[in-house]
Amino acid sequence: MSSRGAGELRPSDEGPVFIDRASNTDPSVRGNIAALGTTGGRRTRKSAAAESEAKPAAKSPAHVAHPPLGAHMSIAGGVVKAVERAVSVGGTALQIFTSSSNQWHARDISEGEAAAFRDAVAAARIVRPFAHNTYLVNLASPKPDLWEKSIGAMEGEVRRAEALGLSYLVMHPGSHVGTGEESGLERIAEAVNRLHAKFPDLKAQLCFEVTAGQGTNLGCRFEHLARLFDQIEAADRMGVCLDTCHLFASGYDISTAEGWKKVTAEFDRVVGVRRIRCFHLNDSKKGLGCRVDRHEQIGKGAMGLEAFRAILNDPRFRECPMVLETPKGEDLAEDHVNLAALRGLLA
Repeated sequence: MSSRGAGELRPSDEGPVFIDRASNTDPSVRGNIAALGTTGGRRTRKSAAAESEAKPAAKSPAHVAHPPLGAHMSIAGGVVKAVERAVSVGGTALQIFTSSSNQWHARDISEGEAAAFRDAVAAARIVRPFAHNTYLVNLASPKPDLWEKSIGAMEGEVRRAEALGLSYLVMHPGSHVGTGEESGLERIAEAVNRLHAKFPDLKAQLCFEVTAGQGTNLGCRFEHLARLFDQIEAADRMGVCLDTCHLFASGYDISTAEGWKKVTAEFDRVVGVRRIRCFHLNDSKKGLGCRVDRHEQIGKGAMGLEAFRAILNDPRFRECPMVLETPKGEDLAEDHVNLAALRGLLA
């Protein structure tokens, strides 16, 4: 993503194409994705032209009714399978891991596989797909070897995100492991500066995720994010992912419309709502300020439904993709239920 002045940041460089949520359940969409799988991701001139002609014109924010909704999907069986799973629940948003979330080693994604994924996303009309990095990365680590290993892992994450054409790469800021918040934040900022220097033309924007505040994890206070943006040389290249469970668990009461209004006003004062790029929509198993990261089904946890009603109908974020990270089985039944609950809250 090209650089902007801080005051010019917007949720996106160009308006996303929004469609009727029901269209992703149309068999023709599934058929388009299945057909792409037989070509190995290679796009002919004819298919590219047809795709260009068929793509709806981008709508201005004033005409976008609701944010894209979807879920984090497994890439088991290949990255294209994640798109198929998104389509099966009627999703228009998608988050994935580009490799195992709990392993340092990550296999390379071939150009054919990456092209097939990009074409499947276009056929399914997924809006701004994004990835979450591996949980092993700790850019705040005081151990030089682990810090360098984390930066190396992030370089791989960036390369895979770029190959797949992802819009954002979400990352937990890191854990200072008892060395203090300020030193941890300094190490994170230094690591991001190195990544930006190594990838000057990076299109997949790095996004700090607000955390629940377990242990010595940083990012649970808005002030942490503000301090990071102050220290990152190209801060306009960074964004923020808001996780509703994490916000609530870290002490920000978003369980009511008034609470959401107050919390976002505070975020705007400290960080700037213009930096928000995407959302994780999760209820919380535990209560306000518990500092425990335990996701619950929508409306079944301590937050309740009103928080999600306020978020979904906030016009400031209708261009931001929003995904579930709630517990589910292989049949994705919980995703169907949770997405139906969220859609029922749309005004």
